[in-house]
Amino acid sequence: MPRTKGGTVTRARRKKIMKLAKGYRGSKHLQFKAASTQVFVSRKYAFRDRKKRKSEFRKLWIARINAAARQNGLSYSKLMHGLKVAGIDMNRKMLADIAYNDEKTFADLADAAKKALN
Repeated sequence: MPRTKGGTVTRARRKKIMKLAKGYRGSKHLQFKAASTQVFVSRKYAFRDRKKRKSEFRKLWIARINAAARQNGLSYSKLMHGLKVAGIDMNRKMLADIAYNDEKTFADLADAAKKALN
């Protein structure tokens, strides 16, 4: 019986990797071995950074809230504590959006937090 080399299966697997490696520089989009390694690493980075994106956005929201809070005479931590005491349950994403787009509403929230702290 002749030896089976698995031509179509191997070709399909390599073709899939080479398709994923489109746009890479140098030999990484030309040679299968280099492309395979780079695709593996790229997918690893993509997985890691999907998780990291969440903390990056949280940092951005906190920075925006802090800047707006300081314009209203509060620190970030005092604002958040004041809102919690006042019973205003709003997540950081929404607070950052309000701080960025609607200063008057954020000023009202900051005043409510100040009153709750006093």
